[in-house]
Amino acid sequence: MTKTKRAPQQEPPQSMPDAQVREAARRLAEAEATLQALVAGQADAVLDPASGRAILLRQAQESLLEGNEQQLRAVFEGALDAMLMVDDDGRCLDANPVACGLFGLPIEKLRGRPLEEMGMSGPFRDQVQPTFLQARQARGEFPLRDRAGIVRHLEYSTIVNILPGRHLLVLRDMTERRQRERELKVVVTMSATLRTAQTRAEMLPIILDQLVGLLNVSQAALVMRDERGGEAMIEMARGKWADLTGQRLPPGESVCGHVIAAGRPCLSQDIRHEPFGAGLGLVTELQSAAAAPLITQGKTIGALVVGSERTISDDHIRLLTAIADMAANAIHRETLHEQTEARLRRLTALYQIDTAINSSLDLHVTLNVLLDNVVTQLGVDAADVLLFNSSSQILEYAAGRGFRTDGITRSCVRLGEGQAGRAALERRMVSLPAQAEAVAVSARARLLAEEEFVSHHVAPLVAKGQIKGVLEIFHRTRLDPDHEWLDFLDALATQAAIAIDLVALFEGLQRSNVELILAYDATIEGWSRALDLRDKETEGHTQRVTEMTVELARAMGMSEADLVHVWRGGLLHDIGKMGIPDSLLHKTGSLTDGEWEIMRRHPVYAYDMLSPIAFLRPALDIPYCHHEKWDGTGYPRGLKGEEIPLAARIFAVADVWDALRSDRPYREGWPEEKVREYISEQTGRHFNPSVVEAFLQLADSWNHR
Repeated sequence: MTKTKRAPQQEPPQSMPDAQVREAARRLAEAEATLQALVAGQADAVLDPASGRAILLRQAQESLLEGNEQQLRAVFEGALDAMLMVDDDGRCLDANPVACGLFGLPIEKLRGRPLEEMGMSGPFRDQVQPTFLQARQARGEFPLRDRAGIVRHLEYSTIVNILPGRHLLVLRDMTERRQRERELKVVVTMSATLRTAQTRAEMLPIILDQLVGLLNVSQAALVMRDERGGEAMIEMARGKWADLTGQRLPPGESVCGHVIAAGRPCLSQDIRHEPFGAGLGLVTELQSAAAAPLITQGKTIGALVVGSERTISDDHIRLLTAIADMAANAIHRETLHEQTEARLRRLTALYQIDTAINSSLDLHVTLNVLLDNVVTQLGVDAADVLLFNSSSQILEYAAGRGFRTDGITRSCVRLGEGQAGRAALERRMVSLPAQAEAVAVSARARLLAEEEFVSHHVAPLVAKGQIKGVLEIFHRTRLDPDHEWLDFLDALATQAAIAIDLVALFEGLQRSNVELILAYDATIEGWSRALDLRDKETEGHTQRVTEMTVELARAMGMSEADLVHVWRGGLLHDIGKMGIPDSLLHKTGSLTDGEWEIMRRHPVYAYDMLSPIAFLRPALDIPYCHHEKWDGTGYPRGLKGEEIPLAARIFAVADVWDALRSDRPYREGWPEEKVREYISEQTGRHFNPSVVEAFLQLADSWNHR
């Protein structure tokens, strides 16, 4: 744009009238508004319907023609967008400072230069230059590669014939805007894709696949930080980096390690020679690598890393950072969700184990429930429980899950030997690779080696300060559990120890109870023998009649629990005779009525002697009621029919049967047929008919034995 030459003034200009000053100011304001509207791309929006020509364009032309070129140039050079004045042939006549900066050339080198030589060729040349000759406005967008080789996206608008044969070309750099739009699109795409993932395992591949596609890189990796050791581990990767999955990267010695430690993005344009490229240089054809930290709630949990055979731009770094921010929140959210579900499953497992402990006193059932939950909830290949034998000081196999062979069932460990022995001896959890035991020459070490176990964790089972055994965990790949995993293992070990202790306590009580019962029964048998020795006429009678009574009661459907009381009652049926004087008990002649009255009190004496003993109270039916009769003529209370306890009714038949068949000093024993006739005769009077019927059937079976 050339400046209009004016004659030099020899004297100061005269002051203008106020009206002229106001008019000049109005024209200047109109000219500035015109160019601002043109720069904003509004020139084709304000048209005169009658003439069809741009009103703003006419105003600009008038302003130029009326001598406001200086004001127009001020707006031209102060515009925020690049402006070029070009002729009909597409040559640059003038350029503002923004345009010079855009093309990287001073104004002197831009003037007279064809637009094609300025990088504006191809679609721009075909679309824009014809509009100059056709006097037609144009707007559009085209790419421009600047002198630094960076491709910029320019939006253009033309103002044709702003002066005769001169056209205004306005260029706006849309590169940053387009980049922001692309970043927004990436964010929307990544966000929508992540919402489809149901689990963390589904989410991680989506993040990496989207990363490779959106950034157009060949390699990508997700690196997570180990909170305990601070090491970074490649959890998942794409491209050739996939071979590095599971590899550990020491803090600060790689792009990702440095990023995790610093919490800031990092770019290495030569990973083979720059220090932060360590750990990723196995792919030798790569040139550059970039990493962005995964930060959530102010804490760095890992990093996203990409590698490329080309230079990675700053735009890629911004995109990588945006994706990393989304990925960090998504991973953290899903991790918390999965941790919550895992805690719920573990609480459920503890409840199941607790239920098994409370509902069953069978230790093997409880241990099987325990081990099922151990393998499932801890995600391990195998587990077993070794119980401590305090007598031999040996840990012996009790139950197991997940072993390929049954050889483990025959293994045992001495206290202090191997990991299991050390855990029991030191009463602490031991975690070491199983191969460490392979050095020892032992059958168990060889067995574990054959099972191909890599990880081995042992938790001691301690209850009330005493070692009960150990819970062993085996895995065939490297296992690096977190604190929650170890805490859950400790909780399981505590449950197992409680179960073992409860079962041991119950078994001990059972043994004590059995021993006590045996002692009671031995005492009862001793009393019975003492009574038989005192009354020599009935020696052996008590044992025989008791056995018959128990057998008949069983045949009539009495429970085994009740038979115990029948047995005790039978042995003690004449315990009341301890209160009868020997003179009456051993009298050879008939008893007087008074003596019979004393003799008939022995059931009452039996009741008085046994009823204070709670253990023997259920056995009182026979000692107290075995002389009652079905028709109510018996003693001591004259009970009738089913008022008489069943055990006493059964005993009465067996008692008479044995008494009549036994020899006494005053008579010989009756033959069986005579005894049958007597019992049949007394049916309905002395004896219960149904009991007699069952007894006679049983007696027939005795004859056929």
